[in-house]
Amino acid sequence: MLSELRIRNFALIDRIEVRLGAGLNVLSGETGAGKSIVVGALGLLLGERASADVVRAGAERASVEGVFDVRGRSDLAAVLDERGVEPEDGLVVLKREVAVEGRNRAWINGSPTSATVLGELGRALVDLHGQHEHQTLLRRDEQRAILDAYAGTAELLCRVREAHRALECVQREKQELEQRRRDALQRSDFLRYQAEEIEGAALRAGEEAGLEDESRRLSHSEELAALAAGLHEGVSGSNSSLVDQLGRLRRSLDNLVRIDPGQGPLQELYDTAYYTLQELGERVGSYGTTLEHDPGRLEEIRRRQDLLFRLRSKYGPTIEDVLAAGSAARAELDLLDTAEWELAGLERREAGAREDLTRVAAELSRQRLEAASHLREEVDAVLPDLGMAGGRFEAVSLPLASPGAEGAEEIEFRVALNRGWDPRPLVQVASGGELSRVMLALKTILARLDAVPTLVFDEVDAGIGGRVALQIGDKLRAVAEAHQVFAITHLPQIASRAHLHLLVHKQESDGAVSTAVRVLDAAERVQEIARMLGGDPESSVSLEHARELLARGGG
Repeated sequence: MLSELRIRNFALIDRIEVRLGAGLNVLSGETGAGKSIVVGALGLLLGERASADVVRAGAERASVEGVFDVRGRSDLAAVLDERGVEPEDGLVVLKREVAVEGRNRAWINGSPTSATVLGELGRALVDLHGQHEHQTLLRRDEQRAILDAYAGTAELLCRVREAHRALECVQREKQELEQRRRDALQRSDFLRYQAEEIEGAALRAGEEAGLEDESRRLSHSEELAALAAGLHEGVSGSNSSLVDQLGRLRRSLDNLVRIDPGQGPLQELYDTAYYTLQELGERVGSYGTTLEHDPGRLEEIRRRQDLLFRLRSKYGPTIEDVLAAGSAARAELDLLDTAEWELAGLERREAGAREDLTRVAAELSRQRLEAASHLREEVDAVLPDLGMAGGRFEAVSLPLASPGAEGAEEIEFRVALNRGWDPRPLVQVASGGELSRVMLALKTILARLDAVPTLVFDEVDAGIGGRVALQIGDKLRAVAEAHQVFAITHLPQIASRAHLHLLVHKQESDGAVSTAVRVLDAAERVQEIARMLGGDPESSVSLEHARELLARGGG
């Protein structure tokens, strides 16, 4: 529950620290005292849009901080764990700050976070029912969510969504395949030309380097032949060659070693040099015999190089890229032959997925229909206690053309607020006050199912008074048996039902007016209830009436 609310420099508020308790907490005060400002500050903490306009004049920033006691709430453990929040001594602290220049920041347990994450966690801890929130009740998606919460269809609804995702996945595959087939059909002539051009070239990875080497040899064949012949003759091909000259030196080396045997290793060096020169001469000679002047072959190589260049220019930049382009073109052409078979398989999968979705959606529809009947009975039983005697409520299923992610129907809440009238859509018949009471009727019924620990009601008493106000106070107190309830009211009948009564009032300090909030003690409660009754708050009659209301309300 929300155990403490701290507000700094927010609109007319200078500094407020409010400690709340379990059960029904009521905030009252004179018109214009700032009750709506407190609700606005709480909304900011729950992720509502931040504006620099909320910063109190003369201040640099406004801040709102809420301390939540989550001890014993195992149902919130998963919500907190998902967002990496670990309670400290069972407490979770949310904080939002808005600077006068418009920049805003947020924290969870002192760690920076985004306003979005703060809002997600805040909405798991507090359900704020202000004027805007009552308007959400007019949306069919909200009405469907309420019925599903009442019916307990969370697991089944998850199965419907999974079945719908599976169907959408198959349909996307089918659409993509059909589009690829259409594209291939439109491009078939070009693809065929492309594939045949590349395949006809019979490309080989790495052949460009070989062609370049061969082209260079053929282009310089005469020069290479002359160089090879000269080398062969100088190394081993004549009587004056290096090999012959080296051979004649062998006798001198042998005599040197005979006289000085220690120089024997020189003979090994001599042998290595002699045989190396001999091999060099043989290789150069053999190389020379392989050289030939072949203009025809050179022209053939140059044509091949030109072909490779053109293909690389069109599909490259490398031969590997050209080969890949050919493979892709052939694969697209092959698709024209295989698409029918693949589409038939996808259509079978689509039919199966649609059948699965239809089956689980039908089960969801059955549960919703059954729950709608029970919800109608329960709401109809509550409406008279909220000043709508003879009122009737319906949750009507509006079938969709085909099942979607949320089932096979939309849900529309309809009400008849007077006896003898036909139920009509909620959006057409409910005023603000009536809408608040319909919301309260639903919350009274759903309180046992709602996992959100704190419920905030603003304007739930709009347009009512007298006995109906007493009944609404009783309903709020009943909801407070399962939740912490924070209600903003101007009616003494509702305020008298509170477990904790807070007063919002204006005060002046150093010539500046600000809004303040304090918890009322027993005597102060009597005076505030007397004021709210509209008489003289100091008269014995008003005070006695106030005491009677408090005694009856259990406050």
